[in-house]
Amino acid sequence: MDVKELIFEMENIHKATELISSKLSKPVIIENKNFELISYSSSYEDFDQTQQKTILSKKCPVFIIDRLKKEGIVQQVEQQQSPIRIEPIEELGFQQRIMVGAKHLGFTMGYIWVQESSSYLSDEDMQFLQDVAPYLGKLIYDEYNRMNAKEGRREELLWKLLHHEYGSETSFRHEANMAMLTLPERFSVLVFSLSNPMKKGLFEQLFPLVHSFYGRPRVQYLRTEFQIILVVHGVAREEGSSTTLARELILEIKHGLTDEDFYSFMIGLGKEYRTLFDMRKSFLEALEVIETANFIEPRPETMPREFAKLGVYRYLATLYDKNSSEDYFSHDLLRLIKKDSESQSDLLHTLEVYLANNVKAKQTAQELFIHPNTLNYRLKQIVDLTDIDFSDFNMKSYLYTELLLINNVPAYYKRYKDAIQVKLN
Repeated sequence: MDVKELIFEMENIHKATELISSKLSKPVIIENKNFELISYSSSYEDFDQTQQKTILSKKCPVFIIDRLKKEGIVQQVEQQQSPIRIEPIEELGFQQRIMVGAKHLGFTMGYIWVQESSSYLSDEDMQFLQDVAPYLGKLIYDEYNRMNAKEGRREELLWKLLHHEYGSETSFRHEANMAMLTLPERFSVLVFSLSNPMKKGLFEQLFPLVHSFYGRPRVQYLRTEFQIILVVHGVAREEGSSTTLARELILEIKHGLTDEDFYSFMIGLGKEYRTLFDMRKSFLEALEVIETANFIEPRPETMPREFAKLGVYRYLATLYDKNSSEDYFSHDLLRLIKKDSESQSDLLHTLEVYLANNVKAKQTAQELFIHPNTLNYRLKQIVDLTDIDFSDFNMKSYLYTELLLINNVPAYYKRYKDAIQVKLN
C-alpha cells in the first residue's frame, strides 16, 4: 500500500500529517479556515521563524495572513484545486513554501503548508498534495463536527446551571465530567448585551478577544442572538479572583474595540460565588445590571458594571415610577435647573460631582477641571439659591439619587424642565 492509500485509510489528522511530511521530506503544517493550527509534523527544528510562531501561538501570525490576503494569494488558493508556490518574505522570516486548500463539500475547510526552503517539490509531489488535500479537508470537517458535538453538550449543561434545570449536584457533576466540561470552584457571570440589534456583527470582533483569555483561569461562554454570557473561573483559594479576571477581560475588550463599538454593549457582572447552585444568582445579578443600564441612558464610565457596586442604581426605576405618578419634584433642583437655563452656570452638574465625591472640594475641582475658587463660588450660589444643607446626610443621599434620574433618564429631566414655570411661580 503506497503512502497516498495509507493516508486515505487514516482517521487521525495528526498521523496523516506525519505521512505527508515523510513522503515529501519537508516540514508540514495544517491550519483550519481561520488559520488556527490543527496539526504539524514532528520535525519542529526545520520550521522557519513564521511557522515556529504559528506552533507556539496556535495560529498563523496576523501580519502574514494580511500580507497573503493583500497579495491575493489566499483568494487564489480558495479558487483552485492545485497547490501554489509562495515566494519567501525574508523580512518576515517567511521561507518559500507550498500552500494548498483542503476542500470538502465545495468549501475550503483549511490549508496545508509545506515548507520548501532548500529544494523544490517535484511535479509528482505537487500532484500528490493535490490528490490528498480533499481527504485532509474531510478530516478537518470530521474533527470540527466532533468538537461541535462535545461543545454543544457542554453548552447544554451550562444552560442547565444558569437556569437551575438539573437534579442533584452529584449526577450533574458526573454528566459534566463525561462531557469534559470544567466546573469552576470560584466564578462570576459576565454578560455583554448589544444595545443596538443592527450591530450584531460586533460579536465577530468580540470572539477573538474572548478567546485570548482561554488558557488563563478559564472563561466559558454562551451566546444568544444579542448577548454573550461568560462564566469566568477564578482561582479556588483566591477570593475575588474571578471578579479581577472579569475586569481584566472587560479592559482587554475595551482596548480591542473602538469607543463607539465598545459602548454599543451594555455590560453586567454578577457577584463571585463558589457553589454551582449560585451560578444562576450571579447570572441574574449580571442581567439586573443590564436591565438598569437599559432603563437609563448611562454616560460612559459612570454607571457601575458590577452588581456589587450597583448601589442606588438598583432603585432608580422604582423611584422614577413613584415620583412620576405622584407628580413629585425637588424644588431645590428645580431652582438650579432654572438658573442653569438662564445663565449656563452648570450648577446642577457641579452639585452631582460634589455629592459623588462625598462633598470633598479638592477632588471635585479636579474632576471638573476648575479652580478651587471657582468651585467655592458655585457652591455658594447653590446654597444661596436652595435650602440644601451639606451636613445633612439624608438630604445629600436623596439629592444624589434624584440627580442620577435627572441626568440619566431624559424623560425625567424633561419633567423638571416642563415643571419650572408651574412649580416655581
